[in-house]
Amino acid sequence: MITVKEIEKLANLARIKLEEGEKDALTKEIDSILTYVDQIKKATVDIDFTPTAGVVHNVFREDFTVITSSSDREGILNEAPDREGDFIAVKKIIAQDFDE
Repeated sequence: MITVKEIEKLANLARIKLEEGEKDALTKEIDSILTYVDQIKKATVDIDFTPTAGVVHNVFREDFTVITSSSDREGILNEAPDREGDFIAVKKIIAQDFDE
């Protein structure tokens, strides 16, 4: 059971001001909470935590698993709006230079 003295100490640590009526009410509330926590601690639970979900596997579309060749580099580069040599050229998105 928690005492009014302990409530006063907690209020002091938390830097809150409590009226006498609040101290009594908090004593009852915290005591009720602690009693409930003690009941939870005493509860026995028979749960088997071994995984029983069965076999897990990825599900892919039928055409997803088909491997195709992408060796048409020139064709892909020709479809790009702009290119530099063997690379697709893109607009610079970092506008700020970070000089040290």
